[in-house]
Amino acid sequence: MNILCASTGLIWVKKPQKGISGIKEGGFEEILLDMSSCCPPGELEYLGKEIKGSTNILKRKPREESKISEHPEELAGRFRLLLEQCREQGIAAPIARAPYLHRTTRREDLGDLLLRLAEESIKVCGQAGCRYLVVSPLFSGIERGLEWEANRGYYLRLADVAKQEGVMILLENQCREMNGSMVRGICSDAREAATWIDGLNAVCGEERFGLCMDVGICSLCGQDMREYAAALGSRIKAVILRDCDGVQEGAMLPFTCMIGGKFCTDWLSLIRGLREICFDGLLVMDFSSMTAAYPQSLRPQLLQSAWNMAAFFQWQIGMKSVLKKYDKRVLFGAGNMCRNFMKCYGEEFPPLFTCDNDSTRWGERFAGLEIRPPEALKDLAPDCAIFICNIYYTEIEQQLRKMGVTNPIERFNDEYMPSYYHDRLEYWEGEG
Repeated sequence: MNILCASTGLIWVKKPQKGISGIKEGGFEEILLDMSSCCPPGELEYLGKEIKGSTNILKRKPREESKISEHPEELAGRFRLLLEQCREQGIAAPIARAPYLHRTTRREDLGDLLLRLAEESIKVCGQAGCRYLVVSPLFSGIERGLEWEANRGYYLRLADVAKQEGVMILLENQCREMNGSMVRGICSDAREAATWIDGLNAVCGEERFGLCMDVGICSLCGQDMREYAAALGSRIKAVILRDCDGVQEGAMLPFTCMIGGKFCTDWLSLIRGLREICFDGLLVMDFSSMTAAYPQSLRPQLLQSAWNMAAFFQWQIGMKSVLKKYDKRVLFGAGNMCRNFMKCYGEEFPPLFTCDNDSTRWGERFAGLEIRPPEALKDLAPDCAIFICNIYYTEIEQQLRKMGVTNPIERFNDEYMPSYYHDRLEYWEGEG
């Protein structure tokens, strides 16, 4: 599972070096390349129209460069410097986002332009080595119930270009505004999204389409993210992590939006769902709302916090995938975390035994496992992994390495247990 930083608000396309360096120093080695930075929704909204001020019509000032919305073929040129400096600094861009309309748009005449912009975006991805491009579905001016017919042709026209460039197109779950509130839109229903993706891939005869799951949209739509992820499974290639208050659009760091001491986003549901499907795609941190308001002098700390948070999600989501890596395993710790391991994963991934530093418990049975001294770990086969079930991860790992233990050491955590946890509260022989 790769962790990335969205470039939105952090990298200025004309002078990208400082932004790229900041992202690198923050710990990130990969970014989501946001091509809307050269062709934002506001530019598309007012394309061909005069912008009215409070009293007079403002005349458009001469510009050195033409607008991308007027000349889509110039898109690649705009990103050339950025991509060159990314390569120089060792920053990869495995995923990008094509320009898109704002969900409250009134423009119904830009379908052909969006197609051209998406085609040019695919070509940029091909040049940059991007594996994925997020292309939002068409929605403006399309009658309810006819979205599939309109988008089927749209996406299939992009498929040939994507195949030539070796790019996979990712649809994205959407919401729409109704009477001032956000409600579920295109692909926010998991069955609909799966049907769209499977239908497009069937026509292409290969896996050319997938899904980018936007957590902020799921939160705005009040969705059960575990159910959404479980229904889509391996179709999910990327997940955008962003927090919001569940009412208005926002892109904050996870765990920052709270009301009455409770999170506005159901992170437990998300982690459970992605862990259940063994998600191993791209995990994108989007905190552009914070970036816009944060003091420049504090940007380094913000980026470092974002990386640490991404690493936390990578650890939590990948817990089951790490368990599956090993054929043999033992636990270290004979407390609640060990008990929870056995309740949720003991049948699927049975440990040989558990260890504990408390010598008074050696020889006992706990949660169905024999408690042995740490010295017993020296006799393990080299491919047997040790899972630490104790919050003193660093101290225990140092202890084992000083003992000469060379086996793989992993860290188990029970903060986000599977959804069936509460259905398995049986008591184990020897628990006491």
